[in-house]
Amino acid sequence: MEIKSVGVVGAGTMGNGIAHVFAKGGFRVLLCDVEQRFLDRGLETIGKNLEREVAKQKITAEERAAALGRIEAVLERKALAACDFVVEAATEKLEIKTALFRELDALCRPEVILSSNTSSISITKLAACTQRPQQVIGMHFFNPVPMMKLVEVIRALQTSDATYQTVKSLAEKLGKTPVEVHDSPGFVSNRVLMPLLNEAMYAVMEGVATAEAVDEVFKLGMAHPMGPLTLADFIGLDVCLDIMRVLHSGLGDPKYRPCPLLIQMVDAGWLGRKSGRGFYQY
Repeated sequence: MEIKSVGVVGAGTMGNGIAHVFAKGGFRVLLCDVEQRFLDRGLETIGKNLEREVAKQKITAEERAAALGRIEAVLERKALAACDFVVEAATEKLEIKTALFRELDALCRPEVILSSNTSSISITKLAACTQRPQQVIGMHFFNPVPMMKLVEVIRALQTSDATYQTVKSLAEKLGKTPVEVHDSPGFVSNRVLMPLLNEAMYAVMEGVATAEAVDEVFKLGMAHPMGPLTLADFIGLDVCLDIMRVLHSGLGDPKYRPCPLLIQMVDAGWLGRKSGRGFYQY
């Protein structure tokens, strides 16, 4: 089946970035969210990010207008029934994603592949709640989506070779580099990254160093473009905590125990850049 139209569920940071790259890649995009204000904010972000690409002479003003013209914002999920491919980019909660996959499974044509942008949740579990488990796969983009080349393509236990090949080719058409990963808590990216961020938080909590000092060590000593705590603020401390909890429960190893300081900061509403305060003030 030729993929011409793509549904993106969720217009937040990841969802609007995914809609951006598909629309720029020539696909018709239905961007779906539960409230108009989320859709308006997502479309505004896409417009601004495309304008930056025009300013940097990566695309023309005409290409920007054409990409925006391919995106339709919808509140009703039933509109996604017309799509040839769907990417879910909703909140990183298992119960929300499983409910969505059941609904999408009922809405979409039997041949349609359902993918998830989850950064840690089991693709095998998501596949199991549908009637098309062989056509469920992880398509994990990285933030900021228009700039980052990597897509982790995560195979559930049930994912067919045909589904994997279709999604691999799709990622390549978007100018991304797909990397095959098998389903496991946190996959590769977050299984390795999040314990690093968590340990940096322990270093601050235990008074080993300030957040600024920890970040400086990684920038100057390990040539990281940003320190682990700046990165945690950028990702969102609530997201970091959700992923650490998935790793801790899924792998059963105490080394994945979320740092108590992280839990406390999330409880306080200090979620990082998006809330104006995390390990730094914004």
